Amino acid sequence: MRIALGISYNGTAYEGWQSQLSRLTIQDKLEAALAKFTQSKISTLCAGRTDSGVHGLMQVVHFDTDTDREANSWVRGVNASLPTDIAVQWAKIVPSTFHCRASALTRRYAYVLLESAVRPSVEANRVGWVYRPLDEARMKSAAALLVGEHDFSSFRAAACQALSPIKTMKRIDILCRGEPQQRYWRFEFEANAFLHHMIRNIMGCLLMVGDGRQSPKWILDVLAKRDRDAAAPTFSPDGLYFLGPTYSPEWGIPDRTAAFDWLP
Repeated sequence: MRIALGISYNGTAYEGWQSQLSRLTIQDKLEAALAKFTQSKISTLCAGRTDSGVHGLMQVVHFDTDTDREANSWVRGVNASLPTDIAVQWAKIVPSTFHCRASALTRRYAYVLLESAVRPSVEANRVGWVYRPLDEARMKSAAALLVGEHDFSSFRAAACQALSPIKTMKRIDILCRGEPQQRYWRFEFEANAFLHHMIRNIMGCLLMVGDGRQSPKWILDVLAKRDRDAAAPTFSPDGLYFLGPTYSPEWGIPDRTAAFDWLP
């Protein structure tokens, strides 16, 4: 049977999602826990690979297995063998035609940022940080120029393996709370797919616009050049969260977990 799982994790201690020789990745820890639970080798596929230090609120994976268990047993049994910073949130038996990556309609990320003269402490590794004051209207103007179908080559890492740099950005929402120069920002991104480091590179550009170093229309120049050197440096992974994919309702896949309500 085919099983889909929703996984949440704090990515601080790991070398990203994808399996590595070091075995210090989310996938390695998950597959080790699955092997212990099923007493067999399990290979998983995920909806969207995340980099070192990036967190996940609802990574969706699927795998095929001969082990027959109730959905709740998959949650409890696998979690018993996972580190405390990784947890299965839900499990669902799905048709063999479901594919966590190919069936996804969109993918969603959030970036949480602290604007403050003082660096993060209790939020260390969970938020990005800037000390320069940010202008909300300027960043929203710049972000609006990225919505739609574009060639995002300027925001693409050199190691990106995507077949095409052309992606469709569905939305970029920017929210903030707190007092000026000591507040939290939440940037939400939704697209059909993302390039390697695309969001962190966009974040670097939005922050240069927000603190006045560039104008909002500079984003159009960055897009047009289709050159990574035209954009800002890649921003920190600390505040980046994979919110998970969205699917057609026919699959019955949850679109959020309790962690969505915890995230600022």
